[in-house]
Amino acid sequence: MLDLDLTMYEASVESLRHSDSGEMDIDVYALDQQINEYERDVRKKIMTHLSVTGARDLAAGLVLVSVVIDIERIGDYTKNICDMARHHPKKLDATPLEEQLQEVEAGVGDIFRHMIAAFKSSDEESAKQIMSDYKESISGSCDQITNKIVSGKVDMTPAADAAAVALYARYLKRIAAHSRNIITSVVNPFDRIGYKYKGDD
Repeated sequence: MLDLDLTMYEASVESLRHSDSGEMDIDVYALDQQINEYERDVRKKIMTHLSVTGARDLAAGLVLVSVVIDIERIGDYTKNICDMARHHPKKLDATPLEEQLQEVEAGVGDIFRHMIAAFKSSDEESAKQIMSDYKESISGSCDQITNKIVSGKVDMTPAADAAAVALYARYLKRIAAHSRNIITSVVNPFDRIGYKYKGDD
């Protein structure tokens, strides 16, 4: 599911930011449906497993259910970027916020890819670093971009570009946030998934 999400994400960002046609080599909508089917399948298997084994694996089952919900939500936000790419007439130019947006894009992509690797290997140190990177470099930057546009602190024309950049920054923030939620499952118990590492001050 995570690998499908990443494929969708990279294709959608490439189309929105580097293509004037909105065309993609993959069917993002079909992949999103596949992720949805996988989510239902995981839920069904967890319920079946827990009904047989009882409470022994309850915590692990709840963690998996939480993780697949975040994975599905990443797919939805990626589909939103795909929709924007299809409807925006040309590749999206974020001038005068282009440099800041590029830094956010790079950061979200790094967090996403590192999260997948750390999740698959249960790498706790990498998980803690990803959680820190999200808070320090992604969340605030996305808010700054959106707030500068909404408050009128930057002059961005045409208005369609301003609206698209504000939405895009929000989508990127949510994708990074769900990536962070997933990786918290590597270091936190079920009740703290989505929150900072409990060993932090």
